[in-house]
Amino acid sequence: MSLQIGSQAPSFSLYASMKEKISLSDFSGKQNVLVLFFPQAFTGVCTKELCAVRDDISKYQHANAQVLAISVDSVFTLAKFKEEQGLNFPLLSDFNKEASTVYGSIYASFTDMGMKGVSKRSAFIIDKEGVIQYAEVLESAGDVPNFEAINEVLARLS
Repeated sequence: MSLQIGSQAPSFSLYASMKEKISLSDFSGKQNVLVLFFPQAFTGVCTKELCAVRDDISKYQHANAQVLAISVDSVFTLAKFKEEQGLNFPLLSDFNKEASTVYGSIYASFTDMGMKGVSKRSAFIIDKEGVIQYAEVLESAGDVPNFEAINEVLARLS
């Protein structure tokens, strides 16, 4: 199943840390949301992608967009990754794979090691009304989302 631009975004509530639960509905009527699914913390492409977002955070703030990055890693792993990389946006644990699945962003099998249920690298822009304005799900974990297109959509929405 793939989500279409113009459709209502599926809701989710995930933990960013042991005590901080963040829901998509928290931003309803207030901010656009850039949701980035990524395969695994501490891997090369994921680190490069999220550090680039960190370095460009003012672009997203200027566009009234909250960045949320989601992986199936545990909250403990994500907390360490966030701390080590100095990431300035929430990293959400989809440990039970529910959000990744409903967003069509999950690998049946990941890498030659046969890991199952890892988030696909993908990007979704959800506007203040909860409508998907951009959707990109990548089959290759080595690719990164088209941030030029993402920034154009966010500029149009702001």
